[in-house]
Amino acid sequence: MARKITFKIFRFNPYDEGSSPFQQEYKLEETPRLNLFSALNIIRDEQDPTLMFDFVCRAGICGSCAMMINGRPTLACRTLTSDLPETIELFPLPFFKMLGDLSVDTGVWFRGISERLESWIHTDGTFDTKSVEKLMDNELANEIYEADRCIECGSCVSGCATANVYPDFLGATGLNRIARYMIDPRDMRDNEAWFELVSTYEGVFGCIGMMACEDVCPKNIPLLDTFSRVRRLMIETGLSSKSTLLKTHS
Repeated sequence: MARKITFKIFRFNPYDEGSSPFQQEYKLEETPRLNLFSALNIIRDEQDPTLMFDFVCRAGICGSCAMMINGRPTLACRTLTSDLPETIELFPLPFFKMLGDLSVDTGVWFRGISERLESWIHTDGTFDTKSVEKLMDNELANEIYEADRCIECGSCVSGCATANVYPDFLGATGLNRIARYMIDPRDMRDNEAWFELVSTYEGVFGCIGMMACEDVCPKNIPLLDTFSRVRRLMIETGLSSKSTLLKTHS
């Protein structure tokens, strides 16, 4: 006999002055291989068309359906109800701007991070459409690809204690993006160019090392290794700059 699942879903419309936050219960009969994305669509189609949540790709690529599932930030489309208890509590991701119910605006924050870090290749070279494509070592290309697998779902930021206390913290996504450009030979910025932005409490030294970000990342990006490398490079850069100043004034 199929399980009867109870969903306790957070409801709130911030654009309705008369709306107050509450949890609403819905019941659904479990079917084989049912994921939360499909379950929410069934609830909206058959029980409550006013329920708000986000989705696009349904394949764990767009990151839109990230939410708090029984207290853990992750993707609804990659979560099977069979892996959860009979009562499932769903809340929107914290940290981001609330749009309604389970829907939050992650786009504005990620765009801000992109602009703040100038997340594009910095080069003085002129693009030549007729030139031969420059080859890259496979190992390095794979390392860059590993960082580029981030889908900007916001799970890491929502699970980060520092980010939820200090809104200017770059977060795992920002630090991962910095590491990606640091190792890209096409980007002409050196470690000193990154130093003022990264070697602060809003940057890599704001991380307190709990690594909830890596624990909840749906793409299993090795964030601990990334942060350790960036922190080491910033320490080396700081010590090198201090040594240069001491020599100058001696």
